[in-house]
Amino acid sequence: MEPLAIVWFVAIGVLWIGFLLLEGFDLGVGMHMILRARDDRDRRVMLNTIGPVWDGNEVWLITAGAALFAAFPAWYASLFSALYVPLTVALLGLILRAVSIEYRGKMTDPRWATFWTWTLGLGSAISAFCVGAALAITSTGLPLDEFGDRVGHPFVWLTPPAVIGGLAVVGFSLTHGATFLALKSDGPVRERAGSFAATWGPVCLAPAAVWALWVQFQHGGSILSWALVVLAVLAAAFGWWNARARREGLAFAGYAGFMLFGAGSIFAGMFPYVLPSTLDPADGLTVENAANSPYTLLVMTIVACIGLPIVLAYQAWSYWIFRKRVTPGAIPTAHGFLPAVLRAK
Repeated sequence: MEPLAIVWFVAIGVLWIGFLLLEGFDLGVGMHMILRARDDRDRRVMLNTIGPVWDGNEVWLITAGAALFAAFPAWYASLFSALYVPLTVALLGLILRAVSIEYRGKMTDPRWATFWTWTLGLGSAISAFCVGAALAITSTGLPLDEFGDRVGHPFVWLTPPAVIGGLAVVGFSLTHGATFLALKSDGPVRERAGSFAATWGPVCLAPAAVWALWVQFQHGGSILSWALVVLAVLAAAFGWWNARARREGLAFAGYAGFMLFGAGSIFAGMFPYVLPSTLDPADGLTVENAANSPYTLLVMTIVACIGLPIVLAYQAWSYWIFRKRVTPGAIPTAHGFLPAVLRAK
C-alpha cells in the first residue's frame, strides 16, 4: 500500500475531526439560540461568542472536501454521488445559517430578529444532522456495486447508522456548544449553558458512543481503535465531572477530547476501508484502490506542508485575539440606523 495514501487517509480524518471540533460549537450555539436563550440580549451574547470565528471554522469543511477530491477521487465520486440528497440539504442549511448571522442585526424589528434566529437554529441543526449522517454512512457502508456506483433509490442511505450518526453530531454540537458558551460568556447565558452541559451532556453524547461501537463491531476493530474508544469514554467522564463542578475550561477540553478520540476510533476502526459496500465486501473502496497516483499525493503533501501551518497560525491568532468573555454589559441596546445611501441624500 502506498505510504502517502495512508498519510492522506489520516490527514482527511484529522480535517473532519477539526471540522467537528471547531464548527461543532458554532452549530451548537446556533441551536442554543432557540433552545436556551430567554431574550434578545441572551441571543446576542451567544451570537457574539462565535461572531469572530464561525466563518473561519468552516474552512475545515471545505479543506476536507477538497482533500478528499484530490487524494481519493474514487471515494469522493462514490460518496458525493450516493449522498447527493443529504449533502445538498447540509449545504442549504449552512447557507441559511450564514445568511441568518449576517442578516439578523440589519433591522430592529423583533419579528425580523425572531425569524432569523429560528433560521439560524434550524439551519445549524439540519447541517449537523446531515453531516453526521454522511460521515456515519462513510464508516458503515453503502450498497455499492463493483463499479463503485450506488444501488437503489436516492434515499437508500437513510439507514439506522445514518440516523445514529446524525443524532450523534447534533448531540455533540449541543454539548460542545454549551461548554463553549459557558467558557466564553458571562451572566445568565453562562449559568444556563453550564447547567445544560452538566445535566444533558452524557445523554447528548450517547448516540456518538453507539456510532463508535457500531463501527468497531462491524469492522472487527483493532487494538488502536478500541484503545481510542476507551480514551473517548474517559474524556467524556472527565468533561462531565468538570461540567458539574463548573470548571468550564476543563469541561470544554473533556468533551472535545471525547470527539477527538471517538472520531479517531471510527477512522481507525474502518481502516483500510474508506467506503465499505453493504452488498459485497469485495466491492468496497479501500485506501489502496481509491487513492490517486503517488505523484499527485506527493505534490499535495508539499503544498499542505507549506499552507497548513499558515492556516493554523492565523486561526490560532484569531482565537487568541478574541479570547475574552462576552458579557451582557458589552452588548449595546439594539437601535436603528439610517443607511449610508439615504444619509447621502
